[in-house]
Amino acid sequence: MFKPLVQLIKSLKFQVTAWLVIGLSAVLLFFFIYDDVKQETYELTPFQIAPSTIRSLKTVEDTVKTEEERDRVAEEQPPVYQFNEEISTNRQSIATSLFDYILEVKKSTLSEEEEISASKLKAAIREMNKKLKELKETEPDFYLSEPVLAGLLTEDETVLLDMRTELTKIVSDELSKPIKAKDVTVIQYDAERKLRTSSKIPDGQVQTMIQLVRPLIVPTETVNEELTEQRLKQARESIEPTRILQGQVIVREGQVIDKEIYRQLEVTGLLTNQTSAKPILALICLIVLLSGLVYIHFMSRKEDKQSLKKSLLIFYSIFFLVIVMMKFTGVLEKEFDVQVSFLFPAALAPLLVKILTNERLAILSVVMISAASGLILQEGVSSVMQMEVVLYFLLSGVTALLVLGESGRRLTIMRTSFAVAIANLLYVSFYLLMTQSTYTLSEIVFYAIAAISSAILSAALTIGLLPFFESIFGIVSDMRLVELSNPNHPLLKKVLTETPGTYHHSVMVANLADAACEAIGANGLLARVGSYYHDIGKTVRPMHFIENQHGVNPHDQLTPEESRDIIIAHAADGADLLAAKKMPQQIVDIARQHHGTSFLKFFYYKAKEQDEDAVEDDFRYFGPKPQTKEIAVISIADSCEAAVRSMKEPTPDKISGLVKSIVKDKVNDGQFDECELSMKEIRIVEKVICETLNGIFHSRIEYPK
Repeated sequence: MFKPLVQLIKSLKFQVTAWLVIGLSAVLLFFFIYDDVKQETYELTPFQIAPSTIRSLKTVEDTVKTEEERDRVAEEQPPVYQFNEEISTNRQSIATSLFDYILEVKKSTLSEEEEISASKLKAAIREMNKKLKELKETEPDFYLSEPVLAGLLTEDETVLLDMRTELTKIVSDELSKPIKAKDVTVIQYDAERKLRTSSKIPDGQVQTMIQLVRPLIVPTETVNEELTEQRLKQARESIEPTRILQGQVIVREGQVIDKEIYRQLEVTGLLTNQTSAKPILALICLIVLLSGLVYIHFMSRKEDKQSLKKSLLIFYSIFFLVIVMMKFTGVLEKEFDVQVSFLFPAALAPLLVKILTNERLAILSVVMISAASGLILQEGVSSVMQMEVVLYFLLSGVTALLVLGESGRRLTIMRTSFAVAIANLLYVSFYLLMTQSTYTLSEIVFYAIAAISSAILSAALTIGLLPFFESIFGIVSDMRLVELSNPNHPLLKKVLTETPGTYHHSVMVANLADAACEAIGANGLLARVGSYYHDIGKTVRPMHFIENQHGVNPHDQLTPEESRDIIIAHAADGADLLAAKKMPQQIVDIARQHHGTSFLKFFYYKAKEQDEDAVEDDFRYFGPKPQTKEIAVISIADSCEAAVRSMKEPTPDKISGLVKSIVKDKVNDGQFDECELSMKEIRIVEKVICETLNGIFHSRIEYPK
């Protein structure tokens, strides 16, 4: 089912494949997560019965309530009054000026020595009204009738002076203290009382004085508009905004949605006519970021393009497998009051990606899975992400990668799960303590079991899913290689029973190739296991290869061309046999490529003796040349082991010279032109193979009979 798709992708250029796979994955991821980030809304109307309990999905400010509270506080603030001492002085000046006018008119118009005629009195009153005109404009309460003015103008000057003094004194006494507008009437009564009891005021002038003192008594404390405004502003600013908190119940099931509740539903955006595009844009930004990281990773790698394509497909296959599992967990999460997400195998993705691809891509998978978990596994009232879940996935994944190391064997995976379980338990303890809530014993036990189960599930699913991914993508993991290295494997038994010499030779080559690959950073385990099977083609005609012969050499009876065909065929025969048994492609490639296009010198020169026209290219293996470092190293180890074994008295110098000669011939013959083996690495391989061969073929002491 998947193989046609894999073959199609193989035929595309890598950059096209990357754009296609990453782009389609981004779209798919959007639809997977969209339901978890879109805001839940309700189709409701005022005075409807609430169909369910509705909580706020976010913390928002209730601006209406905030303004109402600020207006209430502002109304409760008293105005700021300011006492003005000049008011008393000004009112005294008015009283003094009034009597000065009377005395002045009296002197200028009326003569005290003669009897005051009615005409003169009227003239004096007219003169007084002229002088009081300006005062009446500024102080309209100062209305003095003609009888009052006549009484004042006809009064004795001494009495007028005493009246002036008494009036200014009472005004000064009363206005020397703060008086608010509401207290003016009380002060006026007090001033009237003082006038009535004053001995300096004639009885006939008491009412006149009362008429004069009333408008002179005014508030001495006035509202300071600027300070009052500042006080109101400070009072309003002191009120914190009223907020509807995330998770706060707005309306309970069965409750009537009144005007206030409906307004709160509008404020929190929970009505169907208030759908926002912000969550969609936010999700797009996150997906673009994550997809960009994946693209940058693959564009910066210098590996074989087909390997990169395979890694890209493996990465997204594992990623979406985990996403689907999260979606199912998210459904279960809503049915429980505990964090069911702590049961999720958080370390599964990084373990699989690390074993099947590389550590750098595994780290990226931790980041992407953690980000997705915070959205998919949130409880529904998280403001952005369920951060406790994000941290859980992040720490679990990082722990798995650090402990797993470079090995992908079952025992190592199980050991890794033990470390992940400890990390999970520590994090869950942190979570329970930081929430500062009271948990029952059953809840604590659940969280502990969830933390351990998550780690065990991660390891179990990793081991269980590895064969599935290996078969689809043709990947050979360390675990699979360990299985293939078992001597009880049917193909290895076939080599052992049918070609025991070849089997021994293969084991020796495996030791050499493993040590050399480890020294240059290549896959030593792959080289070792590949070496076990590299000569399995010799089982087709075992006796035609010298390590399996017992004194009789069949090639003595064959022509050089027939011998050539048999020798060359063992590479293709071995590859075909391994492919027929569904062995990993890497092992098949080792069997097919370990001789490259090497030259069969012995049979060529033998043919040359019989036919001068013999062509050199006819005596070469069909290839292809080694395509990987591991196959190149096996090629060197294969030739060196066979050559040193044929030496009669191997010494370190002889071994070193022979190894260097073999390597030089292969380099000059261009056998390593199609792999990434550098000259520096070739020198390291030479050194390691020489050291290993010296250890194998060291001289032994002769024991006495």
